[in-house]
Amino acid sequence: MKDDRQVEALLRELAPQVIGLLVRKHGQFDACEDAVQEALLSAAQQWPEQGIPESPKSWLATVATRRLVDEWRSESARRRREENDALTDLAPSTVSESDDTLTVLFLCCHPSLSPPSQLALTLRAVGGLTTGEIANAFLVPESTLAQRISRAKQTIKKAGAEFVLPPAGELAERLRVVLQVLYLIFNEGYTTSGGPELHRADLTAEAIRLTRLLRRLMPDEDEVTGLLALMLLTDARRAARTGEDGSLVPLAEQDRSRWNAEVIAEGVSLVSEALAAGPVGPYQLQAAIAAVHDEAATAAGTDWSQILALYDVLEKVSPGPVVTLNRAVAVAEVNGPEAGLELLATLDGDSRMSQTHRLDSVRGHLLELAGDTGSAREAYLRAAGKTASEPEKQYLTRRAERLG
Repeated sequence: MKDDRQVEALLRELAPQVIGLLVRKHGQFDACEDAVQEALLSAAQQWPEQGIPESPKSWLATVATRRLVDEWRSESARRRREENDALTDLAPSTVSESDDTLTVLFLCCHPSLSPPSQLALTLRAVGGLTTGEIANAFLVPESTLAQRISRAKQTIKKAGAEFVLPPAGELAERLRVVLQVLYLIFNEGYTTSGGPELHRADLTAEAIRLTRLLRRLMPDEDEVTGLLALMLLTDARRAARTGEDGSLVPLAEQDRSRWNAEVIAEGVSLVSEALAAGPVGPYQLQAAIAAVHDEAATAAGTDWSQILALYDVLEKVSPGPVVTLNRAVAVAEVNGPEAGLELLATLDGDSRMSQTHRLDSVRGHLLELAGDTGSAREAYLRAAGKTASEPEKQYLTRRAERLG
């Protein structure tokens, strides 16, 4: 089992490097990515029994190249000449040690792709996950996910995207998209959008791994550090978020002795480093809020005034309905539930909140704090009807029943 985990970790690290190697040599990102996926599957089957080769990157590159050659055999004479050039095994000395992972990551988050396509392609090409694993994580048929990935690669091809890092003038905006994709992967793992499980630890772990990798590749980007800190400070509470029966346990009721103190310490250190470095971004501010929660010994000891002050800044830096929703909770804690409900009412006409259960969920909580149990019960039931997550649905239904 240990060898299997070692092989899996190594393959995930090497996947984008080998894709980058092949794309630089042969072009055709779509064909190269498919070939590398097949090489990864072969390695996953062979290496645990036969041992990891002396140069695993060369092994993967050779196998993937042979897969490309197989695809090219029926093509024109020009392809046959390329085949003859490519068919020799790639000795370790001929494989570049350069790491194109960052370029692959930015390509998978190309702005021409829809967010679901960015997520799927990033998890497959950079995360090294199989199509089946990604489909299972997002509760869609494998055939649907395969079509999504195929369309994504064709979209990149039609957009004429080159295998290079974005120019300096575009880097900040493209990095924003990359960070958003990584955070979406994390959030889907931390609170799944549907199904019987509250969280998917494999997805949160993969999001953290990729963000650590991004920070290693871009150490001077404080928002990358902020996002990593936010993920760690949030994931540190995971063990306490569910009861023995898998039911959801809200933050205020969690057994904080089950929080991971080592991970919290790392997250606090990272966010402190990022905040001290320069201009403050939204991920750094969210991480700072998470740190205030994590450093409180008890729910009653939470410094809500500091959290509200941080949300005030966050709403200026990165305004949006989710920020307002969360800020309303902090307002209620500091100024009373009526003040929180008043702020929450500003979201009622926001179409971005109409399909999510979170607005009704927070409203139910604040109405309950205000003593309006009848309205709170109705809000909880509306929220329960809007979520596809079974643990969330059960939690909200129980809250409503308790007030009935």
